[in-house]
Amino acid sequence: MAISYRGKLFRALNPVYARAPMSGRVAALYGGRFNPKGVPALYCCLSVMTAIREANQAGNLQPITLVSYDAEVERVFDGRDAKALASEGVDAAALAAPTWRDEMRTNGEARTQSFARRLIAGEYRGLLVRSFAPGTSEDDLNLVLWSWGDALPSRLKLIDDDGRLSR
Repeated sequence: MAISYRGKLFRALNPVYARAPMSGRVAALYGGRFNPKGVPALYCCLSVMTAIREANQAGNLQPITLVSYDAEVERVFDGRDAKALASEGVDAAALAAPTWRDEMRTNGEARTQSFARRLIAGEYRGLLVRSFAPGTSEDDLNLVLWSWGDALPSRLKLIDDDGRLSR
């Protein structure tokens, strides 16, 4: 089921990548839970705390650069909808499976990555899904974007009024 998202989004970036907050290049290089290798993606969160938890999933809190965006994204797949998931051949347990990296190494692509590939082919621009980072609950949500730019149907505007990231 397609929904639209309008509102703020947040990302906690490794400072090494802070000057490119609109780039999905690192996700494309390595692949992520919801993007196969070669497919750019921005993993955004609907709250600041979820972004911090996502960026620091193992060990101690590491340095981050927190950024925010104004977003207007049409045609987002609602990963909270059990019927919509079933229509794509997955369920909430499959999305949460911690073995996605092992699947990627063994099979070349994890089940969640294949799911994302089908959504992209169906012209979805993103996936709204709960965060699986330690310490999160069903209320902590991510919006994974596969398509974004300066205009609708997937407008994403970095909030940096003072140009701090370009210094």
